[in-house]
Amino acid sequence: MRLAGKVAIITGASSGIGRATAYLFAKEGAKVVIVANVNDVGGKETMASIKTNGGVATFVHADVSQSSDVQNLVKVTMENYGKIDILFNNAGIGFERTKVEYIDESLWDQIYATNVKSVFLCVKYVVPEMRKIGGGVIINTGSMSGIRPRMHDSPYGSAKSAVNLLTKALALELAPKIRVNCINPGPISTGMIQQGPGVTQFQKDTDELPLKHAGTPEDIAFAALYLASEESAFITGTAINVDGGRGI
Repeated sequence: MRLAGKVAIITGASSGIGRATAYLFAKEGAKVVIVANVNDVGGKETMASIKTNGGVATFVHADVSQSSDVQNLVKVTMENYGKIDILFNNAGIGFERTKVEYIDESLWDQIYATNVKSVFLCVKYVVPEMRKIGGGVIINTGSMSGIRPRMHDSPYGSAKSAVNLLTKALALELAPKIRVNCINPGPISTGMIQQGPGVTQFQKDTDELPLKHAGTPEDIAFAALYLASEESAFITGTAINVDGGRGI
């Protein structure tokens, strides 16, 4: 097992990419801390499923854009498992594409808080614990929208672009003991996407891909496993595009 004995925090783990990654990390031997804010029921379901299949998991409710919640998350993790080896900053929100003049200021602030500030806060409070054990791995979820802008998507795309640059800055600062990398998903098929108002646009985006189909949460989970494992020991400050060819 590639993550045997490791402790991993995964934010946004109530569904989709976070849930798939939690399942895979647990299968590979990690003790997983599942973090959710809006969907506590989903987070607890993720935890229960891992335990049912013989894995080790804890659920923590936390708004990772709030300093006090992140500090409590780290406290609970340390109380339960005594260390933190892996941090997967996966929590994020999107929005239905809108012309810039119609974007509410409060929505802009929320997108940046959830997608960017949360990465800063989790890193700020997890890194001291990683230093105590001599190192660790941090993985951030970016987006291909942060690499190739989409029409009427300025808040989300620019926030994810910030995550990409923040990844590089942190990798430089935290080396050589702590590695920091990023995953940029392309169109990924999740329940939220398929049932949301943007399903028509999602299908259009998918049709334009060279591979002609959407990715799955498991596609991202396998990339995260690679970055979390020793197989990527010589990789830091890198963004992996798991995008069906959108970046070409």
